[in-house]
Amino acid sequence: MVGAALSIPVLSSRWVIAQEKRPNFVVMIADDLAWNDVGCFGHPTIRTPNLDRMARQGMRFTSAFLTTASCSPTRCSVITGRYPHSTGAGELHQPLPVDQVTFPSLLKESGYYTAAAGKWHLGDNAKGGFDRIYGGGPSGCEQWLTALRERPADRPFFLWLAAFDPHREYQENTIETPHKPEEMVVPPFLPDIPETRKDLALYCDEVTRMDGFIGKVLDEVDRQDIVEDTILLFFSDNGRPFPRCKTRLYDSGIKTPLIVQWSGKVRSGSSCDSLVSVVDIAPTMIQLAGQPLSSTFQGIPFTPLLEDPCAEVRPYVFGEHNWHDYQAHERSVRSKDFLYIKNAFPHVPGTPPADAVRSITHQAMLRLRAEGRLDAHQHDCFLLPRPTEELYNVKRDPYSLNNLADDPAYRQILETMRKIHTDWAGKTNDKVPDNPTPDQFDRVAGNRLRSG
Repeated sequence: MVGAALSIPVLSSRWVIAQEKRPNFVVMIADDLAWNDVGCFGHPTIRTPNLDRMARQGMRFTSAFLTTASCSPTRCSVITGRYPHSTGAGELHQPLPVDQVTFPSLLKESGYYTAAAGKWHLGDNAKGGFDRIYGGGPSGCEQWLTALRERPADRPFFLWLAAFDPHREYQENTIETPHKPEEMVVPPFLPDIPETRKDLALYCDEVTRMDGFIGKVLDEVDRQDIVEDTILLFFSDNGRPFPRCKTRLYDSGIKTPLIVQWSGKVRSGSSCDSLVSVVDIAPTMIQLAGQPLSSTFQGIPFTPLLEDPCAEVRPYVFGEHNWHDYQAHERSVRSKDFLYIKNAFPHVPGTPPADAVRSITHQAMLRLRAEGRLDAHQHDCFLLPRPTEELYNVKRDPYSLNNLADDPAYRQILETMRKIHTDWAGKTNDKVPDNPTPDQFDRVAGNRLRSG
């Protein structure tokens, strides 16, 4: 079941906005942040006081998912409200084609002022949807406040604020008080060794740096006295850049820490466990702006959840893994209880992105593997051949470590999820490529391969 096949939720009277009172939108995007590496999503030691503040003033979505665990394909999917393979930019670094409809362009056409600041990664064609585009580095957040302050005061506005943090490469002393390696939370699929803990601590430092800029945006919205007129939304484009995270279809790669704040509309400190996909962001914002939904959208507005977090708008979310440094073609179906993955290329390993391959974590894993000191779960990214189908009970197995695809007790669930995937692939015209993009980096060292 896909977005186009579902009925579109109707706005209740509470959400019908007069044309002159259309809300502002501020979207903030992290780059490579895992869903649970935020204090308000359960991380016990990471310092994210401003995201935690945003959650106290708004709603946390604890079952929000990406359409892919890859940077630019996620952004192209969000901005069009379409699945990556439907955007024409389903692989890393592919620019969004000129014929794709973006929701910022629809907002702009309806009278909104639109601006972007920080990381772009969408290609030149998407720039037409914005009145102004700012840069910003190294965090990517340096021009966020400028964009907010330079907006025209007489029009509703939309801001796309995209960080580079916490993308690799990492450096020491990113923040004044660095995180301590001994405070890090090491998931079971990574070896608990000094290299992993140091790597995670440096990653957390960049998360905290980004969080500081989010605090400045929240403060500026308050200072401009537009907090009740402005919808603030935060999410990450994929999981942390570590083995078995970024690019993968497990929750460690494709689940995202979605937070929505709208003072006076969304209940403060609320939490929603209903399934949401980032493909739903575009139709949600267009609906809240009082505009007709584009026929190109494949997502579903999650507006009903903002009023009633116990409501449901979709029974499944769908994900995909296409080329990102390395050849790949995987698809996933996720319900509240189960995760199904279909792998068209089981002959290639689940190698993490090239920058993660070059990391001290992965290089240490290569050494431990040679010494026979990795357990089965930590060996995942080297496994060959990979299973063509995977099924996990994510309620009982949140890290997706125990594949149930061959368990007779779960045969009916496997067949159901398989059919749901087949139907979705057919409705969205998803096909396995005849000539897939080959590896462009070495899978051991992470170095770019010579062409020709």
